[in-house]
Amino acid sequence: MADKIGVYFDESSLGGVLDIQKLCEGVQKKWSDLCPVVKIHPRLASDDGRAMIQKDIDAGLIEAVCICGTSPRVEWDFYKFGEGVLVERVNLREQCVLCYADPSGEKVQPGQTPELLHKMANDYVNMGVVKLQKANIPAGDSVEVVKRVLVIGGGWAGLTAAKNVASVGYDVTLVEKKDVLGGAAATMYKTIPLSYPYDAAHPTGVEKKIAEVTGNDKIEVLLSSEVVSIAGAPGNYEATVSVGGDERVIPCGSVVLATGWVPQDTAVLKPLGYGKLKNVVTSREFEAMAKAGAIVRKSDGAKPQKVMFLLGVGDKLIPQEAKEAEAKAAALAAAANKEVDDAPKTNFSKQDTCKHLYYSSELTSVTALKQANYVREFIPGGVAMVVYEHMMVPGINELYYKAAQNDPSVMMTKGVINDVRDGGDGDIVVVLEDTLLGSKIEVEVDMLVLPTALVPTTALDPILKLKYRQGPAMPDLELFSGYADSNYICFPYETRRTGIYAAGTVRQPMTLSTTETDAAGAALKAIQCLESANRGMAVHPRSGDLSYPRFNLVRCTQCKRCTEECPFGALDEDEKGNPMPNTSRCRRCGTCMGACPERVIFFDNYNVDQIGSAIKQVEVPDDMAVGGPRMLILACENDAYPALDMAALRGKKWSPYVRIVPVRCLGSVNTIWIADAMSKGTDGCLLLGCKYGEDYQCHFVKGSELCNRRMANIGETLGKLGIETERVQQMQVAIDEYDKVPGMIDEFVDAITKLGPNPFKGY
Repeated sequence: MADKIGVYFDESSLGGVLDIQKLCEGVQKKWSDLCPVVKIHPRLASDDGRAMIQKDIDAGLIEAVCICGTSPRVEWDFYKFGEGVLVERVNLREQCVLCYADPSGEKVQPGQTPELLHKMANDYVNMGVVKLQKANIPAGDSVEVVKRVLVIGGGWAGLTAAKNVASVGYDVTLVEKKDVLGGAAATMYKTIPLSYPYDAAHPTGVEKKIAEVTGNDKIEVLLSSEVVSIAGAPGNYEATVSVGGDERVIPCGSVVLATGWVPQDTAVLKPLGYGKLKNVVTSREFEAMAKAGAIVRKSDGAKPQKVMFLLGVGDKLIPQEAKEAEAKAAALAAAANKEVDDAPKTNFSKQDTCKHLYYSSELTSVTALKQANYVREFIPGGVAMVVYEHMMVPGINELYYKAAQNDPSVMMTKGVINDVRDGGDGDIVVVLEDTLLGSKIEVEVDMLVLPTALVPTTALDPILKLKYRQGPAMPDLELFSGYADSNYICFPYETRRTGIYAAGTVRQPMTLSTTETDAAGAALKAIQCLESANRGMAVHPRSGDLSYPRFNLVRCTQCKRCTEECPFGALDEDEKGNPMPNTSRCRRCGTCMGACPERVIFFDNYNVDQIGSAIKQVEVPDDMAVGGPRMLILACENDAYPALDMAALRGKKWSPYVRIVPVRCLGSVNTIWIADAMSKGTDGCLLLGCKYGEDYQCHFVKGSELCNRRMANIGETLGKLGIETERVQQMQVAIDEYDKVPGMIDEFVDAITKLGPNPFKGY
């Protein structure tokens, strides 16, 4: 713990509004023994300001630094004084001066600090000092890493990832289930354009990529091989691989999962004529024809003169057969032994199974454009018709779409299919509604091509076969079963299993061009993971964090809440049922700390006692009518806290009766913090964090959701104290909803004010 703290005020960031000298006197009076140095600098974020602080450190006057000024989200790299010096930032600009809304409606005049504003700043400074007092320097838990990356899958994504990892000097073992490399790309006749001028399809070039990989001395390729199991943690995994029937253990430091996709169960296509009408084919089958060198009808071997490519199917033809596919997928999931709640649930609903028939995605759109050009190439005089509900060609693909528009042999029209029936002699009659040609039309074609939905291989098999307490596979998305679960906005390549990075169509449907970028990103993440584990640092979103959870196992009751609630599988259990941490798997969110009823889990620089002690520094008036109410906001550092900063910087104001305490994640909030705050008279507590649910935006995946589940426990605690449960609320906010935050705070303050004073006030 810090015994000598230097407190430094940045005069330039406080705009002449605060009486900084008065704040300094308050620190010197209250913390005379703990804070031997209290100084004001005209511009602390300058070379001169930094030199002043460094001089005090070098002289041995202080061992920790408390910066009072701007938000910790700015100039964060400036206030670094080595790993042996703790630094705490007190946000007096964004979340004190700029956001201050005087209850009287009066504007704050320069040089005149309102008493409420001074109390607000004083509380924040005291909280900052106590947080340093209760913190230790995190030492990290470095491991000697294996500088080898295991790449699973030898398709376009796997080849690209392996090539990128090897290019910076790391060893790679590439495991491919088949006896050849190339994956789906090797079965394609052509790809949509990958380079300028982006107006014509061309060969994929996968052969060149295969040659680059197989000819690289840093890459070991294992064909006809499968992963049997993966044990360990980032930096030191042990992958057992079956190679030609023999098992081999491969040490590796991180994993790139690039096993691609399989086509959907064609049972869902029966209402569209597939399986009943011979000349109704899937886009994958049509591609295979082109690859073989001839596009012909199954019924008579003739070249089709009129080919329709269908993109939009509407809602009328959702097939009953989807239930059969759902049951089949559920059986496969059961066979995969996915018995843990946190494990993937391969349970395709109608929406999931038909997800690429429900709407026209970029992939189905550009594939239809590409294959429409096959008709012109293979069948002189042939006509291709593309019928779409939605045509999606984002970015540079717009040039490809325009090229198709200008092709007289390609006809495109908006429309929704209503019916498909036999036209005789192998022909097909397609009934369309809401087209550009009329409200309802019938078109007779020689061949109908239906889009192929992509089902990730992980939906059918726990390919990783992890030896984790949480199950053999990584968690997948609840909305689209099988796709690796990750925060798509902030860290797309990450999965909920640290050190394992998904790339390509196992993560989401994508073109070869997107897969190229995706695989490069996953490769960089795999390398970053090795370098972080090597130094005991966390990976995204707390990159560089040296802290990790510690356990006072003497008090552990083996309740298993921490192991069950950890979103990242960082905790296993020993033979006694005690938590057994794998620190390099940990993302440092603190969810385990929030889950523990006995408060035996802590981080050196973030713990229950530290935040609880900071909360107790808030001065709560005995009389609400005289000093006003006091309310606490526990704000998630990833979405809520930056949203508050941005709101203040844009001139937004909120009540001076609230005090904001940043937390790593709402999942780290321990009930005791709320109980302590309420028992000392705090009138209300707002838990402000990321959005949760199907479209979650929580950086730690489950933090906000787990906090919401724990609200029942919080209500029970408040009930025991005789306090209304309405005094504690949870609200969701996205980082871009900064304009809504002040209104949310005002709404909360009004609701608490109507409830009246906390019955514990004055005790």
